[in-house]
Amino acid sequence: MVRIRVLVVDDHRIFAESLAAALAAEPDVDVAAAGSGPAALRCLERAAAEGRRFDVLLVDADLGGNVPGGRTAVPVQEGNADGLVDGISLVAGVRVAQPGVRTVVLAEKDEPRRAALALQAGASGWVAKDCSLSRLLTVVRGVLREETHLPPALLTGVLRELTAARRHRTESERLVESLTPREREVLRCMVAGLGRKAVAERLYLSPHTVRTHMQNVLGKLGVHSTLAAVALARRAGVGPADLAGDVVERGGQLA
Repeated sequence: MVRIRVLVVDDHRIFAESLAAALAAEPDVDVAAAGSGPAALRCLERAAAEGRRFDVLLVDADLGGNVPGGRTAVPVQEGNADGLVDGISLVAGVRVAQPGVRTVVLAEKDEPRRAALALQAGASGWVAKDCSLSRLLTVVRGVLREETHLPPALLTGVLRELTAARRHRTESERLVESLTPREREVLRCMVAGLGRKAVAERLYLSPHTVRTHMQNVLGKLGVHSTLAAVALARRAGVGPADLAGDVVERGGQLA
């Protein structure tokens, strides 16, 4: 019999233990529980090192106290001041650290926007916490067959959210493509958090020239602040400049 290894991640101890016990009663399921995002990552790493990787992660949508609006605002490697990581951040972190693990988000209520964010982060399903055990097992086994599971009532709303996100991304990409190569490099420096002086030193330009480039970037992107420009750049998939290893041009030569 092929056994399914499941990790329940929820900071509500009674719920986590009850769900783990219910799943453990199934003949083909091995289950463990973690009470926080960092604890879940440690469990995943330890299991991988021992050659017994988890197959499915069941993650509380409100893990650690959800960020308002469902934003992924907590780096999964660090957590917040209390060592907490929100559920969607954990999903994103697991997708990067262990892409073979399927994640399913357990939620108190149906929220199309947050469900769409979870899918974008890498989740394979969104399930109500009060669903039946048989329903949950169907989802667990389904995601292992590469299926995506959503409550029928959420489907229309999630599709609308994903379509809107794709439209915003396409528009952002179009705006970024209007920048010159030098302006795109300046934008990448802005995404990396560099100020005008640091950008000037990095690109071997005068502060006045960098100021002009930054103004041009804001104008072409149709925004009025560096923060807005960075947010738009990230939507378009623009990453930060590699502060350790990028090669920049100086006077027509590589520097």
